[in-house]
Amino acid sequence: MPSLWIDADACPKVAREIIVRAAERTATPTWFVANHQIPLPPSRWVKSLAVASGFDAADNEIVARLEAGDLLISSDLPLAMEAIDKGAAVMTSRGEMLDKSNIKARVQMRDFMETLRASGEHTGGPKGYSDVDRREFANALDRWLAKNA
Repeated sequence: MPSLWIDADACPKVAREIIVRAAERTATPTWFVANHQIPLPPSRWVKSLAVASGFDAADNEIVARLEAGDLLISSDLPLAMEAIDKGAAVMTSRGEMLDKSNIKARVQMRDFMETLRASGEHTGGPKGYSDVDRREFANALDRWLAKNA
């Protein structure tokens, strides 16, 4: 059975709640990984893994434990690329699937935007997490679990 791995440092609370309910409903092993303890309800299926603080410590732990066929939920594009290279599926907390066909272009755009910001250009940040984002994520996660769990 595949596991769910959550890059929990930047996972919106509402997405975290959706993940917990889905993991319980489908009896899917689920790990929230962060550099601090993530508050979660008691569960047989959902666990929190706190790693040492440090640059990419949580990402490195996820990559080390991730197996082909697992699902990573993250918007961290370099982490997503590593997970895809290991054979995992990747979904953002907005329900977008990342794969070999789109990850390189997304990483290149991210790098380009970082270059713009470093030169003083105001590019704005990500839009807030909306009800539409919540619904799209919940539906995408349910579809993935129905097909893979």
